[in-house]
Amino acid sequence: MRLGRRFVFLAVIMALLGGLGSLTASAARAAMAPESGDGFVRGANLSPGSPEADIYLIPFDNSSQQTVLRHVDYGEVYSYMPVSPGQYTVAIRAAGAPASSPPVVSANFMVAAGTNYTVASIGSSSARRVEVLQDQMSAPKGSALVRVFQASLKQHLVTVSDGSGTLASQLAFGSATPYMTVKPGTQTIKFSASGDQTSMAVTLAAGSVHTIVVLDGSSGLEVDTLTDAASSTAAPSGGAATGFGGMAPHFIAGQTQPWLATLAGGLLLIAFGIIGLRRSRRTVTVTRH
Repeated sequence: MRLGRRFVFLAVIMALLGGLGSLTASAARAAMAPESGDGFVRGANLSPGSPEADIYLIPFDNSSQQTVLRHVDYGEVYSYMPVSPGQYTVAIRAAGAPASSPPVVSANFMVAAGTNYTVASIGSSSARRVEVLQDQMSAPKGSALVRVFQASLKQHLVTVSDGSGTLASQLAFGSATPYMTVKPGTQTIKFSASGDQTSMAVTLAAGSVHTIVVLDGSSGLEVDTLTDAASSTAAPSGGAATGFGGMAPHFIAGQTQPWLATLAGGLLLIAFGIIGLRRSRRTVTVTRH
């Protein structure tokens, strides 16, 4: 019977831990849920040849509430994050550098309610700069929207076509085209530059919005397709459609998940301590007899 009571006691503790975990997860989801009037920002490291970077997003009115994207590798683009409207500083530092250290590069920009932005580090390690793009989140009914962003350093002028027309002609480094309306479906996008060309098949759903990013690969041009909006009614996510770096989930500084494991371990230690104390008391009781 004593052994059975111990198992029951442990089961109760584990059930409480499970409930605490579910409650914490629900609270985290609620904290990350966008509020009415928020803007959305996603960060990207499009600087070839540069080491991993930490991207800081710092509001002017409360610098202690900064968001930090850690160890962002070349070609990686984060999901959209809801942020309050206002002015922000984006600061790029080498991965792991102290927050108090001077940034490699920084820029200020304004976030408007209901508006989406891509904040990208571009250029070489010795000549980085920040580009802020305002993203569109809806397309005309029955169509898709596409724009091209040229971030290749190896090729400073790139021409992009989709078979039926030209999306970008001699697009210079650091430039982005306006959004263009294209037919939905699977298409072959062709990229050409001096002595280099490549192509890729992309599937564009009706109502979706995309940014095609031209990057540098080990053997020539590389291309990444970012999803600005999956459809005209879908919530923004910013997912990438390729494996070049894309939209893998990443840790965002400020999210407090590790403390939950510590709390769980502490509760288990308390549970075993109580069991041990009860066993000790029983042993003393038996000894007295």
